[in-house]
Amino acid sequence: MTDTLTLLAPAKVNLYLHVAPVMADGYHPLDSLVAFADVGDRITVSHAPSFSFEVVGPFAQGIGEDADNLVVRALLALASHLGRDDLPLAMTLDKRLPVAAGLGGGSSDAGAALRAANMLLELGLGDEVLERVARSVGADGPMCYRAQPAYASGVGEVLEPADLPALHAVLVNPGLPSPTGAVYRAFDRNPSGRADRPQPPASTSSVDVIAWLAEQRNDLEAPALSETPAIGSVIEALSDLETCRMVRMSGSGATVFGLFDDQAAALDAAFALERDGWWVRPTVLGAPALVLG
Repeated sequence: MTDTLTLLAPAKVNLYLHVAPVMADGYHPLDSLVAFADVGDRITVSHAPSFSFEVVGPFAQGIGEDADNLVVRALLALASHLGRDDLPLAMTLDKRLPVAAGLGGGSSDAGAALRAANMLLELGLGDEVLERVARSVGADGPMCYRAQPAYASGVGEVLEPADLPALHAVLVNPGLPSPTGAVYRAFDRNPSGRADRPQPPASTSSVDVIAWLAEQRNDLEAPALSETPAIGSVIEALSDLETCRMVRMSGSGATVFGLFDDQAAALDAAFALERDGWWVRPTVLGAPALVLG
């Protein structure tokens, strides 16, 4: 029996994000293509007499360890599904992703926690069951549990697998949060987006996929810029790099990504983009390995 497991909770990147005006129920229809990075938070779990949860890491400050945390909510939902009050686990979240960054951090943490609990406790639950549990943390819970490239529609809960090449990227965050609620309220003041699904790219070569992505958009980018103007400085800095093939904000911001032809170009760009207060990470977008040890 394994005593301890560590899983990656990968950053989720919206390669495009098409958003329609709000519905009567308060949700926004959307269409998005998501991929996952090989950088993210870490979830470590070990056997214990009863459940405990701790947050450490460079972005731990301000992250709650109570029932409002999405990891705790997901595991309470899992315990309830099993007919238990809690789970015999000691869990640590190493928070390495910026908070309110448009990278799905909380939902990805919850997905990794569910996967880790299922593996360590040998629960034998299938992905379909765990995705239903993941839905309890929000519409993007199932996609972050899967951590696979996908087209997402509805309000983010309808998923279709996407065939993508590995995409070399740099993630850049200006060191400021971009709260989702505020961005959507700004969007609602001028709801000009639409939840349309584009025709797929001509091929799955990285050249064709990047060219196709450049024709898409993030409908939350303008409202996020109105709330957090520093995002514009990141977009400009990436756009100024000759090797950067396209630039776009992820989710509701404030993280921006640039796509590059290869790993060497991404690494050079990451070095060139280092600024005081900026979080910069070269990465590969796709379907990263989730079990780290």
